[in-house]
Amino acid sequence: MQLSVQNLGKQYKQDFWGLKGFSLEIKAGILGLLGPNGAGKSTFMRMLATITKPTEGSIRWNGKDIAQSPDSLRDVLGYLPQDFGVYPNLNAVEFLEYMAAIKGLDRRSASRRIDELLQLVNLVEAAKRPLGGYSGGMKQRVGIAQALLNDPQLLIVDEPTVGLDPEERVRFRNLLSDLSGERIVILSTHIVSDVEATATHIALVNKGQLLRQAAPETLLNELENKVWEWSTPAEDLPALKQKHILSGTIRRSDGVQVRVVSQTQPDVSARNVTPNLEDAYLYFIGGKQ
Repeated sequence: MQLSVQNLGKQYKQDFWGLKGFSLEIKAGILGLLGPNGAGKSTFMRMLATITKPTEGSIRWNGKDIAQSPDSLRDVLGYLPQDFGVYPNLNAVEFLEYMAAIKGLDRRSASRRIDELLQLVNLVEAAKRPLGGYSGGMKQRVGIAQALLNDPQLLIVDEPTVGLDPEERVRFRNLLSDLSGERIVILSTHIVSDVEATATHIALVNKGQLLRQAAPETLLNELENKVWEWSTPAEDLPALKQKHILSGTIRRSDGVQVRVVSQTQPDVSARNVTPNLEDAYLYFIGGKQ
């Protein structure tokens, strides 16, 4: 199972590329595609899902170019887009039966698979309720269920936790981790904690370009001795933001405890602290200032 992306590019206007020079080698596990809104993540997802064709470059699934042979990937693909919608008057079983028919599953196999998936996403008790009455998290779980109907080898989820409350977000992240196993899961998000909790590899994306691809541990190791904390008067914050990458602030009675990513000690009272993925994200996306 191998997904190879070589020099991928998507041009929308004569002077605007949504993605440019994008190359990745992806194997089984969870790849966290991390970047700010507008970085090009959804463009990449749509090309992976064979919805949009690249302007240049190629995507190969087990050696086959999916632009030339899209069915080679579509047969083993599960996709949960960012703007996933449901039919509000259908219940979960009816909706999944409809999606199974679209995917070409026979009735008996579909019924068995739907029962398994409703158990997996913890929706058995709500299976006969109209989807219009579901919470955001429940709709996302139905979305994951429809993406898994054909037991895909490649599962793509685009910004799946936007709008979810903290409890639903944790439940969804745990579900993704359970699903990874012997398949490729690509999680696109701008929420660092989602990637930190699930990803085996991370691709950092900004302005249509791939900045880094590495294991989380590798990114964190690169920030050793580059993350600092100290307390400073609140009036010094604007100057600090101009001068350094500020990754956290906590207001206290004696001032503000600041967390800064810097190559050198930013203040005589600053002490080194253990880096986290939020620090790494700001460091690389911010251009290693």
